[in-house]
Amino acid sequence: MPTPQPRYHLGEPYRAGGLWSYPKEEFALDEAGIAAIMPQGQGLTANGEARDGQAMVAAHRTLQLPAIVTVTNLDNGRSLRLRVHDRGPAMAGRVIAVSPRAATLLGASGPFRARVVLDGNASRQTIEGLAGQAAPLPIATAPVGRVERESLAPPDGARAAAQRAESAARPLTEPSVTAREPERLPEQVIQGAPNPGRIWLEAGRFFRRDLAQAQAARIGGRAEPFGPAGRQQQWRVRAGPYSSISEADAALARAITLGQPDLRLAVE
Repeated sequence: MPTPQPRYHLGEPYRAGGLWSYPKEEFALDEAGIAAIMPQGQGLTANGEARDGQAMVAAHRTLQLPAIVTVTNLDNGRSLRLRVHDRGPAMAGRVIAVSPRAATLLGASGPFRARVVLDGNASRQTIEGLAGQAAPLPIATAPVGRVERESLAPPDGARAAAQRAESAARPLTEPSVTAREPERLPEQVIQGAPNPGRIWLEAGRFFRRDLAQAQAARIGGRAEPFGPAGRQQQWRVRAGPYSSISEADAALARAITLGQPDLRLAVE
């Protein structure tokens, strides 16, 4: 078995389940959709950690790795904090995949409606100093020509200012890389109120109503005004709601066969 080498990971855009995903660094994610359960497996995750189906971990298609999220089972109100350290789910229409142990604690035995909220502060702390992050670019100072000058006695407070300026002028160095074990989150379930919501197929957002209506016609959906009215009025395209996850999956599969690139299942 390969030796685990935990590191920061983002990665290039990739295609899985018929849809493209575009990884990006973000710290304010809040989305609701359908969650999956990660398969049991061995080996390493996308960011070099050891897979462990009994740990409080998850996989996400686009978040920086690692990241800390709270996943809530909307069907029963149970929530868990999980460490995102892998790519997935491979199946289209899923917002996150949780470990088998996390699924058990969340009361799920199959796909379930979930809300995923990123903990921005904890996520910044968990990636701090990890290998894999780009070093800051060095900044070269402009050359100084020869000038005629005379020495004057520094005014009060100038010594401290000069020390700060000297410190700022020092060349930047690469950040230190910290070798540490991945944080193991506790099995701490929080019980809240159930809020299952309805499942929708979303197929993009537009600033032009005619483009939204054309997209809606392709998937058999409708264009709805979204956000504040005015010059920046947006239109979202969606179909549904669907009474079950299997019905929503069927609608998503039909839209994928039509070649639609911007699709997702949302719960609202």
